[in-house]
Amino acid sequence: MEKRDFIKAGAVGTLALPVLAQAQAGPNYTWKMATGWPGGPLMDIGSKAFADRIGQLSGGRFKIQTFPGGALGNALRVPETVKNGVAECGHTWMGWDWGKDPATVLFGGYAGSMDSERMLHWLYAGGGEAMQKLHRDEKEGVVSIPLFIRTAEAFLHSRKAVRSLADLKGLKLRTAGAWLEMAKDLGAAPVTTAGGDVYPMLERGAIDATEWGTLWENISMGFHKIAKYVIIPGVHQPCAPFELVINKEIWSKMPPADQQLVQLVARLVTYDSWIRVGAEDAKALDFFKKAGNEIIELDVEVQKQARKIGLDWAQKTAQKDPGFAKILKSQIDFEKEWEGAERWRTIRG
Repeated sequence: MEKRDFIKAGAVGTLALPVLAQAQAGPNYTWKMATGWPGGPLMDIGSKAFADRIGQLSGGRFKIQTFPGGALGNALRVPETVKNGVAECGHTWMGWDWGKDPATVLFGGYAGSMDSERMLHWLYAGGGEAMQKLHRDEKEGVVSIPLFIRTAEAFLHSRKAVRSLADLKGLKLRTAGAWLEMAKDLGAAPVTTAGGDVYPMLERGAIDATEWGTLWENISMGFHKIAKYVIIPGVHQPCAPFELVINKEIWSKMPPADQQLVQLVARLVTYDSWIRVGAEDAKALDFFKKAGNEIIELDVEVQKQARKIGLDWAQKTAQKDPGFAKILKSQIDFEKEWEGAERWRTIRG
């Protein structure tokens, strides 16, 4: 891909041209990338897309080999794998660390989050990206950069019909992050597990239902083959940004131009993933209908209650965690700027 094509394809920011001008000069890098997924869109248009794109734009100086979840370490603990030097970099979802660091949920999305468009704006224009880097550096000792974002997830692929709060009572569902705690307030019985274990658990009935990704992303997981019902919308996850983690010692030795190139490519892949997921999601409901699945929309009562649980959880957590409170305030203040945005962004008629 030529530089002019790259710019036309969506590279953003004033750093793009000077960084690209130097992209093919400098040291060579051979990295291993640990990931948290067995495959699918997260790997194809996230992890591998980043590896391929930075390899192209650096003239082959960056060679990054991606590994499926569990190949280099615990799929739910990618930052630990990177920090320990088993892999130079990794691709993960920050929310998996919510138990030891609740603030990761704010960067990874939760039931009270903004939608993906607002989240993208907050990350890249509202100071969120800088807050994420600083937070991860202080808490985990790794370099953290946004990489990949999805639109709202599907709520569940389920062996049982789920519409109401009553239907959620005792439902054995696989989930992750802070929703593990919040789902209990809806009466469900949540558990968590790495991606590679979800299908067999659902198939043998160890769980009644699972959430994973968006409608399109879940096609590759095959849940529709063993669970009749597709439940929408994803009130537990209105958006889901993911992160690229890089070993801090390795990062510190990189020339500034190469650090900027990594950040620029990560941003491009994040925008590309958002556009691709959104476009494919628009087709996915028709796919599930043709596959014989029944599409169920959650009662409005459930949707409102889920968001309330998320927002209440965030406020309670902020009272105990000053770092969490600072990030939450930044997001809330940003959302207030968007209040009533439909008036100038949506044409009626």
